[in-house]
Parts: sequence; structure tokens; C-alpha cells
Amino acid sequence: MSSLNQSTNLEPVTRAHWFALNVKPRHEKVVAESLRRQQLEAFLPVYQEQHAWSDRTKRVELPLFAGYVFCRFSFAERVAVWNTRGVVRVLGAGNIFAPVSDDQIAELRALVASGLPARPCPYLAPGEMVRVQRGPLAGVQGMVLRNKGVTSVVVSVQILQRSVVVEVESDAVRPEVFRHQLTRAAS
Repeated sequence: MSSLNQSTNLEPVTRAHWFALNVKPRHEKVVAESLRRQQLEAFLPVYQEQHAWSDRTKRVELPLFAGYVFCRFSFAERVAVWNTRGVVRVLGAGNIFAPVSDDQIAELRALVASGLPARPCPYLAPGEMVRVQRGPLAGVQGMVLRNKGVTSVVVSVQILQRSVVVEVESDAVRPEVFRHQLTRAAS
């Protein structure tokens, strides 16, 4: 029985988990390739964007999460990951790494494999106060709501104790805290 308990206790240490690695700016592709050369499983979700220069336009591949690469590794492989050129840190709390769920990685892989247009947008938690930045609702402030992949803004009239919800593009809104931080930084 004790050998069964020992193997169960060791399982989290020996089993490989997905982790998010913070990497140096613009080093995502180099780090992912370096990890693969070390026989580690690396995942760098990317999207395509049209860039225009004075003499040409070109579609370029950019990371969906600038500054981050996902890597699957075990506790024993952590030193190889840390020593990979361009890796700044493994996300977590202090020396305790925070694993990314296999389901989240599978969802990101499905999103990238779908071929549907994807692009980064600010992280918006449900209930967060936002301001619409563009479109016919530019300047409107409300609370973000997400349901089945649709981003909506709830605008409330406090005196009436009533609210209205309207769908918006997720990249058309910015967190209100972000705007206040920019205002303070500019002062």
C-alpha cells in the first residue's frame, strides 16, 4: 500500500504540465524553436496581420500573446527551460509555477487550427467597467458581459434601476482602469 501512495505522491512532480513562459520582447519564435530542439513540447499561438511599409505590404505572423510561449515540461525538466536563452521566468507565484490547464491549451490550438481570424485584445473580466473606444458607441461607459463568446456592454441608469445591454466588438472596448492609468501617467 505504501508504494502505491508513494507513486501517487510523486505523480504531480514527474508528470509534465503546461506552463506559460514569459520571454524577452520579440523572442517568442526563437524561444519556442529552442525548446523544441531540446525535445520539449512548445506551443506558440500566432495570428496573421497585414503590415504596410513605404515600399510594400506583407502578411506577417505575430504571437497572439506577445512576450509569452507555452511549454509542457516536468519538474525534472525545469532547469533546461530556465536555461533556455530568452526565457525570463515561468509564470506563477514566486517559486511555485502555475500550470495552464490542458483544456485551455486544447482550446487555443483549436482556435489557431480553425483558420478563423483571431487577434489579441485586452483581457476583460465579466463585471469590469469599460469604455467603448470606437464605433457608434464611442465614449459610452458600461460593464462588460460575456456570454457564449459574445462581448456585450451593460449600460445602467441608476436612478431608474434599469440597464440596457448591447453587443460590441471585444477590441472596441478598453478597461476604465487602463484609461485612468494613462491619464495619471500623462500628468
